[in-house]
Amino acid sequence: MSQRPNGSQRGSCSYISALAITAVLFAIAALTASQPGKAAMSDTRASNAQTASTTRLAVEGNMPPLDDATSWINSQPLKAADLRGKVVLIEFWTYTCINWRRQLPYVRAWADKYKDKGLVIIGVHSPEFAFEKNIDNVRRATKEIGVQYPVAVDSDYAIWRAFNNEYWPALYFVDTQGRIRQHQFGEGDYEQSETVIKQLLAEAGASGIGGGLVSVTGEGPEAVADWDDLKSSENYVGYERTENFASPGGPVRDKPHAYATPAHLSLNQWALSGDWTIRKDATRLNDATGQITYRFHARDLHLVMGPSVPGKRIRFRVLINGHAPGAAHGADIDEQGYGTMSEQRMYQLIRQPKPISDRDFTINFLDPGAEAFCFTFG
Repeated sequence: MSQRPNGSQRGSCSYISALAITAVLFAIAALTASQPGKAAMSDTRASNAQTASTTRLAVEGNMPPLDDATSWINSQPLKAADLRGKVVLIEFWTYTCINWRRQLPYVRAWADKYKDKGLVIIGVHSPEFAFEKNIDNVRRATKEIGVQYPVAVDSDYAIWRAFNNEYWPALYFVDTQGRIRQHQFGEGDYEQSETVIKQLLAEAGASGIGGGLVSVTGEGPEAVADWDDLKSSENYVGYERTENFASPGGPVRDKPHAYATPAHLSLNQWALSGDWTIRKDATRLNDATGQITYRFHARDLHLVMGPSVPGKRIRFRVLINGHAPGAAHGADIDEQGYGTMSEQRMYQLIRQPKPISDRDFTINFLDPGAEAFCFTFG
């Protein structure tokens, strides 16, 4: 985890580490009844769902109001009175988070299945990067990604702080009396989460809920990660949180600098080539052309990136071990590795068939003005 400038904690948009799980478990005992509860994630297991159906859900506190949202999408502002008598699922997300993208198909399916049974799903968009505070960016992403339920835009993190939340994605399950009864941090545990929804609806007297659970197959970036072959973890490319930067001399902070890529990279090392400025939260290309190389081991590789001037079109080409990706190309490039970006978002650049092994990913930017923020894998 890292610290926001105002001191509140946030989690990366990846799975919680074992250390973080320990800290969260310790924090549970210190929470009062008026605070939203915190708990660690567990693996997705059908047995968890069965256990949840016979376990009394505790009251973890009252749901904070959503009055401090900076804007609303897909809905008029929703007040506590509007939600009383409804089962509410609060979902914290940010549109560049791959973990949230892989959770989204389940949330969509729950919204569709239980909308007539008394369930209201509200997405709270709390941004990770500065460009995610731009309401036009959030509106575009909401439409393009297919988020049709109400979204409370939380660009000032007021709702995030009110819930004492720390992670993307995070789910809070609220009963008809406005009480938080369960939570889920990170992706996974979908059977258990749906069982909690069904249990709260049953408590509310809903009929015709049925005994089955939704069946979901994520497409594109929403496909479940290939956990067995995933040996690369999320890595930022700004100097505040980056790891394993391998260009000779290390990062030069906040100043233009000519970088070079070493002849060999070890697994999960990365490097720059060309004239770049490495800032706290991002790395910006100054030259007409430049390159990022990353040694990775995963089925999928994504890069959060975009033009430094919104709307500018920047061409790029991706190579794997120096060659066109062919069948390993992601959704945002063609088989020869070519792509164009004109907006700040997460781009899926690699989805490779098995066998998975350590490989060198290279992205060559063919126009100036590119900014890179974060690598994620799946």
